[in-house]
Amino acid sequence: MAIVSDALARLRSRAPLVHNITNYVVMNTTANALLAIGASPAMVHAEEEAAEFVRLAQALVVNIGTLSASWLAAMEAAAGAANAAGVPWVLDPVAAGATVFRRSASARLAELRPAAIRANASEILALAGQTGAGKGVDSTDTTEAAREAARSLARRLGTVVAVTGAIDHVTDGSRVASVANGHVMLTRVTGTGCTATALVGAFLGAGLPAFDASVAALASLGVAAEFAAERSSGPGGFETGLRDALYRLDDAALAARARVT
Repeated sequence: MAIVSDALARLRSRAPLVHNITNYVVMNTTANALLAIGASPAMVHAEEEAAEFVRLAQALVVNIGTLSASWLAAMEAAAGAANAAGVPWVLDPVAAGATVFRRSASARLAELRPAAIRANASEILALAGQTGAGKGVDSTDTTEAAREAARSLARRLGTVVAVTGAIDHVTDGSRVASVANGHVMLTRVTGTGCTATALVGAFLGAGLPAFDASVAALASLGVAAEFAAERSSGPGGFETGLRDALYRLDDAALAARARVT
């Protein structure tokens, strides 16, 4: 399956404003990744302005990593306003199965019609009502174990679901694309899953359909991770190198290196 041939060029031509309601741990990381790939990030999470601000954006990213009641209210308001304004949004249900609060919040947000959901295998299984064996924010389930749950969830919610891990799977309930790019070093730096979600938002903001946006985002991150790992000796250099690789990546290099089936 070919990636949209001009996905990166389209993103950089539009430079979409991506409104992020995301967690404290990754705000700087994901903002820099969005800037590196060619998007424009905004971190706006106050309940008093989130719904108003989202109307200015081309995409919304909702990430429940450091969740609170007030942030959940802002997320729900922003998602509703995004849907009303035709702004696509992506949900990252971080540690969805860890607590009752997170299970409830993830389920409520998923019902608000995100264009895409990006999560690890344990989070997808929890969101689908199955038992995911996550360890905090980390997955202890494989993407293969969550593949059918992702497909079922996509059909039920009418959305695209991307389950990420050693091999990523993207499904709209009918089609499934698998992305085999990436590097183990992605698991040694915090926020790389959140970065994947933010990049889905960037490609959504560039006007790509949710399925194509998810595939393009995961392939871009995976290929950039491979480039970064070749040039670094450890997590510190890799983190900086990943940002540089996202900046240098173009459609020709993505097409040559991406392993998408």
